[in-house]
Amino acid sequence: MKQNHLAPLLLLALAASPALASNDISKVNGSIHAEAGQQYRDLETVNGSIKVAEGVQARQIETVNGSVTLGDRVHAHSVETVNGDIRLGRDVVITDDLESVNGSVFTDQGSRIGGSIETVNGNIGLVRTELARGIETINGDITVGIGSHVRGGVKVRKAKVNLSLTPQRKQRVIVGPGAVVDGPLDFEREVVLYVHASAKVGPISGATAQRYETDTAPRD
Repeated sequence: MKQNHLAPLLLLALAASPALASNDISKVNGSIHAEAGQQYRDLETVNGSIKVAEGVQARQIETVNGSVTLGDRVHAHSVETVNGDIRLGRDVVITDDLESVNGSVFTDQGSRIGGSIETVNGNIGLVRTELARGIETINGDITVGIGSHVRGGVKVRKAKVNLSLTPQRKQRVIVGPGAVVDGPLDFEREVVLYVHASAKVGPISGATAQRYETDTAPRD
């Protein structure tokens, strides 16, 4: 009986709260700046960057031609861009995927990603990050940096069509000090793979790991 009285009161309180009110920002041409500590639903633009200040909560964050920068302690469902970089601050929580076609992805320490990280032409770098569903790229370098934990493996796919007349460079894939990759490391094209002596990785196919013990991987 007591719960029956509490439920309607709780719903009324949530509906009245300004922090939980729906707040979308959608543009065609123009950048978006989400203010610190605010809650939003979708942040979307076509031609413009998106900058999200610290402590913001949002659902989808998407742009086509522009970068996405998230401050510390941002919570969001997913982040996606076509032509632009994605950069996460510290202690960021993303419940689904980070995706960029032509741009790099970087996550700073304390961040937790509930999905995967994917690029086509962009580097991927993690620092002390928890990633639930793996990394995939075609032409990007990958650094699973110090103290990071990747579940779901690492995959470098071969492009279906290569129109370039010059030989493809060898991508660098680094698994840094104290990093863990739970799952296969699968390479469909030639890469240079460095695995730190303190790192732990799953089965490797398509490459031979080069062990190193210094703070940073050797230069090619």
